[in-house]
Amino acid sequence: MRAVVQRVKNAKVEVDTEITGEIGSGLLVFLGIGKEDNQKDVDYLLEKIINLRIFEDEEEKLNLSALDLNKELLLVSQFTLFGDCRQGRRPSFFEAAPPAEAEKLYNYFVKRAKESELKIETGTFQAMMDVKLVNDGPVTILVDSKKKF
Repeated sequence: MRAVVQRVKNAKVEVDTEITGEIGSGLLVFLGIGKEDNQKDVDYLLEKIINLRIFEDEEEKLNLSALDLNKELLLVSQFTLFGDCRQGRRPSFFEAAPPAEAEKLYNYFVKRAKESELKIETGTFQAMMDVKLVNDGPVTILVDSKKKF
């Protein structure tokens, strides 16, 4: 499971001009689910993301997490995070989970995230989405449950 985590001042997701998720200050998380992923990957990745110390403390050091500051999370499924561009010019998505399996793990991720007591908003699984954000920093972190990077 892979995530692109962006610290944002605000972010929102629209599907057909309807807002499906919107947050203020917090984290925008693009989540890709691989065909080898399971609930352990979800648990690891969620714990890592909400505890990432990527918010500044009073000394302007990155020492605080979304959990420390009760920040908001916007979770957006994005299978293209498993696009393999090493050969040719067209990405291969062979390592991405099939939609039915990915949706189950995405929904489990959302359910577990809501147990954190942070405000959780989402995009719409498998929809064409417009994502709008104001990146804060910018701070963008890549996280992989298999620790590939």
